[in-house]
Amino acid sequence: MRSSLRITAAFAAIAALCSCMQTADIDVPLDGTRQVGFDISVTREGEAIEQGRHGIHTRSTDGSYDSGNMISTMDEDIPFGLVGIDFDHHAVVVDNAKVSSDGYGYNAGLGTMYWEDLRSEIITFSAYYPYVQSIDYGDDCEQYSIPYTVKEADAGPLVSKTVEVAVARMNMIPLEFQHITNDIGYRICDITPDESLQGLIHLRKVVAHKVASAGVFVNDLNLNRGLWRLQGYYRNLVIFDGDAKVGVGSSNEKFVGFSTLEDRMADSHRYYSIPDEIKMGRQYVEVVFDVEGFTLNGFPYPPIEGVTLRYPLYGLLPDNVFVYGRQYTFHIGIDLSSVYSEITFSPTVQGWETKIYEDNEDF
Repeated sequence: MRSSLRITAAFAAIAALCSCMQTADIDVPLDGTRQVGFDISVTREGEAIEQGRHGIHTRSTDGSYDSGNMISTMDEDIPFGLVGIDFDHHAVVVDNAKVSSDGYGYNAGLGTMYWEDLRSEIITFSAYYPYVQSIDYGDDCEQYSIPYTVKEADAGPLVSKTVEVAVARMNMIPLEFQHITNDIGYRICDITPDESLQGLIHLRKVVAHKVASAGVFVNDLNLNRGLWRLQGYYRNLVIFDGDAKVGVGSSNEKFVGFSTLEDRMADSHRYYSIPDEIKMGRQYVEVVFDVEGFTLNGFPYPPIEGVTLRYPLYGLLPDNVFVYGRQYTFHIGIDLSSVYSEITFSPTVQGWETKIYEDNEDF
């Protein structure tokens, strides 16, 4: 099933006053409208959506997913923003229009202007998601900047490819959105080498520290790509809070959910992060777990609670940089030899390796 929405909206263009526009370039009549529809899809970079494939919805407030592959669709409860540029006259003709859904389709009301009165024959459109109240335009209107707060970053920001549309034939505008953040999650297993100490670990909490959570995305319409300017806002995210026994070995590795360990990636607790440079000592994952009591070589070891280990992200990714639009799954291996350093271990689990991360497909 193609992950797309076909929706129709009544549009009238507006002459926006901004630093890159000469108001004399465009005549503004007293009335007039233009019917404009959208053909919307959300895809991976360079990959068309194939028939029969399913998607996960961009995360809404309840964090729910649809089953299937990691092709995303927009959450209809969240509006997107639309920008239209007349490049020939360096003019904004659709200025950050808020496009909302009423449950049946998307509609937006703009100031009045006859599209046919535009001097240019071609208008360049761009859209972004979720909508923000104010964006800034660069010189000659060739780029615009979107400030994303934590709330907007949590919605999974998207930006469409630029689309050039002939004014005379402007009845359907294709918008292909792509993710501009990272989708991050974790897998975990017990990698203790000594069989007598395996299967004793209960996961209690996982916290991601220093997650980049706000910033400004500068979308270049000519280059059809953008870059992030961070605002230096970081937060710590609780990924897991519960009590789950950790499986032994890679064959029993599970995805980390909200309070349980899951078999499927779609059921795990994943979060969006603004792409960031990883620096030594800054970003890390904190894991808190309990250990059951056991007897080894005739000596009893009591249960212990609240053991904390930290796993730094520095050195795991190429060039220590997240690439936007990609999913990352980090693998956490807990080894009790780091807790019971006084015990002499005799490794018996071999033939497998726990990955430190995996770069999933673009999402």
